[in-house]
Amino acid sequence: MADKTVKVTLVKSLNGQLKNIAASARGLGLRRIHQSVEVKDTPENRGMMNAAVHLLRIEKSA
Repeated sequence: MADKTVKVTLVKSLNGQLKNIAASARGLGLRRIHQSVEVKDTPENRGMMNAAVHLLRIEKSA
């Protein structure tokens, strides 16, 4: 069984955000606006996505 992944794109700047929100986005591997990464769909990654959901575009992957 293949691990499920999620495509996450940073669509708004991290400037001016609370430190824990910026740290969550960086923990997902996002550094620049419009950068996309594929991350495993784990509870830990879901928590980081939920913390910064207002800055991200989240899409299901294969």
